[in-house]
Amino acid sequence: MNNFLISIKRFITNKNTVTVIGVIAILGLLYWGYNSVIDSQVKPIRVPIANQTIQPRTLITDNMISYIEIPAVAVTNNVQRNSNLIIGKYSAVNSVIPAGSMFYNDVLIDEEQLPDSAFTAVKDGERPYSLSVTTSSTYGNSIFPGNKIDIYMKAVDENGQVMVGRLLAQVEVLAVKDSQGQNVFENTSTTRTPATLLFGVPEDVFILLKKTEYLRSYGVELFPVPYGGTSPVEGDLTVDRQELVDFIESNTVTFSDNTTNPTNPVLESEME
Repeated sequence: MNNFLISIKRFITNKNTVTVIGVIAILGLLYWGYNSVIDSQVKPIRVPIANQTIQPRTLITDNMISYIEIPAVAVTNNVQRNSNLIIGKYSAVNSVIPAGSMFYNDVLIDEEQLPDSAFTAVKDGERPYSLSVTTSSTYGNSIFPGNKIDIYMKAVDENGQVMVGRLLAQVEVLAVKDSQGQNVFENTSTTRTPATLLFGVPEDVFILLKKTEYLRSYGVELFPVPYGGTSPVEGDLTVDRQELVDFIESNTVTFSDNTTNPTNPVLESEME
């Protein structure tokens, strides 16, 4: 028995034996590691895909997503694997997501990243209208998206008197843009000057507002006032909305030219 133990001890302590065992162990570890990596790469994982063609600037919802299992090696780092991070996103501008495609991070954007994201907030049955403004008329650039405002109008009547009144009440501001069409408040590190306020109005009100743009010779001006506030502009006469509407309608007409702009207001004087 002792001779057997001594033989085992000599075998283990032999340098050649140790070397062989070490090589075998290393080869075993390499083999195990290689197989583990291969297994992890070919093992199927569940990935969300588009079950329909998704056009640019489209809100992605749950019913647009299906799932497939594919080898992990086929899924790049740019692929979004979590559907919770896809739902509620928009497809990027000029990016169509084909049916059966995986969702790549560079074609998924948030609503505020859309160049004209404010237009998506315009309610059904309304049209977007851009009101020209200045830093002064926005009270030192203190009118923000989401604020409620009134739209006042100033005009000079046939007697030369300045009349002022509220044309629209409780209008929600959807965006404040500068002269380049950029959102004034989207970048806090850049100072931008307000040029337009964007809001939605019903079709008949949209036409009314477009008509006022043709009445500059009548001294017509539109300007915002915080909802419920007092007009900073004074006139000889304070009039109600109907009087303003009557003034606009009496000095313009509307005709249809069957083009992409079906309603073109013109001055009443131009029709004479």
